[in-house]
Amino acid sequence: MKRQDLLNNAERAVETAKKYGAHLAEAYVNNNKELSIDVRQGQVETMKLAEESGLGLRVLVDGRVGFAFTSDLQPGSIEQTARQAFANAASTAPDQNRNLPRAFPDYPRLDLYDRQIALTSVEDKIAMAKTMEEQACSYSPQIKVVESSSYQDGDVEVAVSNSLGVSLSYRGTYCGVYISLVAGEGDDYQTGLDLDFSLSYEKLDPVKVGKTAAQRAVRMLGAKPVNSAQVPVILDPYVGVGFLGLLGPALTGEAVQKGRSLFARKLGQKIASDKINIIDDGTLAEGLASSPFDGEGYPTSRTTLVQSGVLEGFLHNTYTAAKDGVSSTGNGTRNSFKSTPEVGTTNFFIEAGTASPEDLIKDLTEGFYVTEVMGLHTANPISGDFSVGAAGLWIKNGEIARPVKGVALAGNMVDLLNNIDRVGNDLSFLGGQGAPTLRIASMSVSGH
Repeated sequence: MKRQDLLNNAERAVETAKKYGAHLAEAYVNNNKELSIDVRQGQVETMKLAEESGLGLRVLVDGRVGFAFTSDLQPGSIEQTARQAFANAASTAPDQNRNLPRAFPDYPRLDLYDRQIALTSVEDKIAMAKTMEEQACSYSPQIKVVESSSYQDGDVEVAVSNSLGVSLSYRGTYCGVYISLVAGEGDDYQTGLDLDFSLSYEKLDPVKVGKTAAQRAVRMLGAKPVNSAQVPVILDPYVGVGFLGLLGPALTGEAVQKGRSLFARKLGQKIASDKINIIDDGTLAEGLASSPFDGEGYPTSRTTLVQSGVLEGFLHNTYTAAKDGVSSTGNGTRNSFKSTPEVGTTNFFIEAGTASPEDLIKDLTEGFYVTEVMGLHTANPISGDFSVGAAGLWIKNGEIARPVKGVALAGNMVDLLNNIDRVGNDLSFLGGQGAPTLRIASMSVSGH
């Protein structure tokens, strides 16, 4: 489907909603195509090509919001959706803060589409997944099973139109590879995984991904618990991303307004080490979550949430911004046409420092490099308290000494953030979230 066709459908839906009496109307239309390929033992195990299109229509009538959606973009179905959205508005309470954004003179100009993804043959994409599996298996005879070696790409088209003059569209693509495997020695089995997602096909590196996953599994063979200790703890970037994921919802205006944020009433206060900057950037070059506008047509932007450890602000869509008397940050996110805009992160990350990961290790007499945590979803989003299982590598005299498993880390997110004493220069993204290697000056590691 052409972007202009999507925009025409959006504009038609808005005009139809106005005809039925909507004071304000907004249509969000998207078309998503996804290809996924799974390879196992050199053969294609599954291959799936999926496509979904649809339109979500939001109307405001005397401050009341109505919403309806359809996956049928024919004129008759769009008209029925408009009638349904208008009828649904009667069932909601009026709220003076409900509004829609007006059109802006300029929006970020981003390069989000890689034509090479569409031009590359399926056979070449299969070969990429096979290469990844081959590299993993050739790394060591201890690699026993490759559970999944996968290639994935997608093509996304979005259009937004509203009755205040917004009429926008964009197209973006992404691609990536992922591998999960098991290494074994005797009765000891350890897992390893790695992935690489990008907006650019040429930047994918299946050789590196396959070898990295194998190396991660092999290095954990022979892992055992350690005695309980209070030591410096280093978080691998992907573990740091996991902890960062706990902070995203707490840094939204919506969470603060609902009393669900551990950062409520802390604006302008120190909440982290002065080495920590936390940023959300919907305009980030090559960011997987970048777009010129958000799910309600507001321009995306770079928002510094934490600067040198001080809480500078929160993320907003137009509704939460109106409640706080501020401007939207362009974070009205939508998972699909089936939902209204929520407040969410885009490219959300801890800014890189200047030290290499090796620098963070070499000056420690003893410490724990965490490569995996289990149970992070059980953390309390309001208090910030957490208790998780952990595995990784024990550090002795500035070097990796041996693998560790069966230990636990417990603490509070604010304490963890305040105790970070060094930040690595290796910012790595997992989807739309990123973190560098982080060193916490001291944490309690519970073992024997």
